[in-house]
Amino acid sequence: MSVTDVAVQEAATPSRTERIVNNFAIQVATVNGSGSQTANLVLLRSIFQMGVPVSGKNMFPSNIAGLPTWYTIRASAKGYIGRKKEVDFLVAMNPETAREDVMTLPPGAAVVYDEPLKLKDLRSDLFFYPVPFDKLIAPITHDAKLRRLVRNMIYDGVLSKLLSVDMAQMEKALRKQMGRKEKAIALNMGALKGGYDYAEANLPKLDPFTVEPMNKTQGLILIEGNAAAAIGCMMAGVTFVGWYPITPSSSLCETLIEYLKKYRKDPATGKATYAVIQAEDEIAALGMVIGAGWVGARSMTSTAGPGISLMAEFTGLGYYTEVPAVIFDIQRGGPSTGLPTRTAQQDMLSTAVLSHGDTKHPMLIPSSTNECYTMAMDAFDLAERLQTPVFVMSDLDLGMNNWMSKPFDYPTRPLDRGKRLDADTLKKIGEFARYRDVDGDGIPYRTVPGDGLPAYFVRGSGHNEYAQYSERADDYANNLDRLSRKFETARTLVPKPEIDLVRGARVGVMAYGTTHWAIVESRDQLKAEHGLDTSYLRLRAYPFTTEVGEFIDGCDRVYVVEQNRDGQMLSLLRMESTPERFRKLRSIRHYIGLPVDGRSVTMEILKQEESR
Repeated sequence: MSVTDVAVQEAATPSRTERIVNNFAIQVATVNGSGSQTANLVLLRSIFQMGVPVSGKNMFPSNIAGLPTWYTIRASAKGYIGRKKEVDFLVAMNPETAREDVMTLPPGAAVVYDEPLKLKDLRSDLFFYPVPFDKLIAPITHDAKLRRLVRNMIYDGVLSKLLSVDMAQMEKALRKQMGRKEKAIALNMGALKGGYDYAEANLPKLDPFTVEPMNKTQGLILIEGNAAAAIGCMMAGVTFVGWYPITPSSSLCETLIEYLKKYRKDPATGKATYAVIQAEDEIAALGMVIGAGWVGARSMTSTAGPGISLMAEFTGLGYYTEVPAVIFDIQRGGPSTGLPTRTAQQDMLSTAVLSHGDTKHPMLIPSSTNECYTMAMDAFDLAERLQTPVFVMSDLDLGMNNWMSKPFDYPTRPLDRGKRLDADTLKKIGEFARYRDVDGDGIPYRTVPGDGLPAYFVRGSGHNEYAQYSERADDYANNLDRLSRKFETARTLVPKPEIDLVRGARVGVMAYGTTHWAIVESRDQLKAEHGLDTSYLRLRAYPFTTEVGEFIDGCDRVYVVEQNRDGQMLSLLRMESTPERFRKLRSIRHYIGLPVDGRSVTMEILKQEESR
């Protein structure tokens, strides 16, 4: 089993060509539970600290330990942070996958490998560096368990020498990773230096890849999307969290809990000013969130595709009773359990209409850690403004991997609590009817228990504008029509798309979420290699704003690129398209569990352009 989607035929014996500086992908192949995470993050951060733009993608199995795992670091002087289709430098530590990993490499790639694996004879078109890891770790520690964990730092030392990664930056990154654990730092530094010294004495440089200092990461941070979203939730004023652990969303609530413990205490009493409940399942979690939203709390949960499916009934309750709630969906591969530790955009269509009956839900779609932060705040404002569940549609790639980001801005705008009834408004409208459209935007006024204003009961069955039980045809139809009108209002409140219009371009590209980073690179390839100009629209929310239709009108063809099999966003677009717009839409779909790469997008656009 290999994590790459390319297979390469053997070519001639490689010769050292001109240096390739700050433009390659390193893949470390180990086994889950072997302690490689520290070594991989130290390597990532070291290159980042040298001013070189990087991205790191962890591809791991869904068991606890023992199965293959791969970590890929991309260095790109041009700032490309999407997945690179080809691996340029392999660290082969896993006997189970080593041979297949080697066979999928492109000619001219380099391989650092555990010497007993004897990989050098597999191909003659690669650069091989055998390393006796067990021999090198023996003098570092006599503890067998520690040897297994610390030996990974040896390949960091080897790569430091072979790729010219500054050892001082390696130590700095290690200290940041380890904190104040001086004994652990000393142990890992011993392994790091052991690898460096061995490479210096025994491994002459053969391959062309190297790292040189740049100044393109100054002022940036490295952070996971789930951590960024957690900070955004805290800044948004969340006071209730109901959740149930599920990969890849668990770290969002886990991180949020740590922040809440630190920052959400009454200064006078020291007591918590928030509540977090781990429910017995995802259904119960959202039920608690809906209840907390009804009483006025800013409440949220996080989950993944299977949890979204289980939440369908309570989502419908929140929609029909018009209670604000925020749900983070960190998408992964399906159907069913599917690929729990692989990334995808497979919940877009089902989430848009989640629950039975006529339901439609706003979705915010971040593409970066900064948007995980800002859209978390937007989601709470939007949920209260619209009095409805709002979904933030992230994915595993964004949520669980480290990304470069500018430091987050401290929020300065006040919280938008929506149409909360007060005495002056009640006097102006004359009478409180919970589900009456007073302003023509489909959004009624609401109260919360304890605010001294007229209270109401929620019910998931038919009701009239006074929230009283009703099965009258006109009450039911009027309620659904108003909810539809409210959804139209949502079009004016959700984040607008980002658009790059290129003069003279007749081909358009549309994408969303983490697919964006492949599009950035693909558009450059199409222009530089094939002279094809493209305009680009990045969707940031559903429902679609007027800019989306206008973008389609301005193109002859629009390629909708997404990471699912059935073209789910394309389906949503077609549901709202005129026949003229419908005919312009084309689909590019990527659904192998790995993040989409720019080269694959480029090849597919060219293929469809040539065959039209």
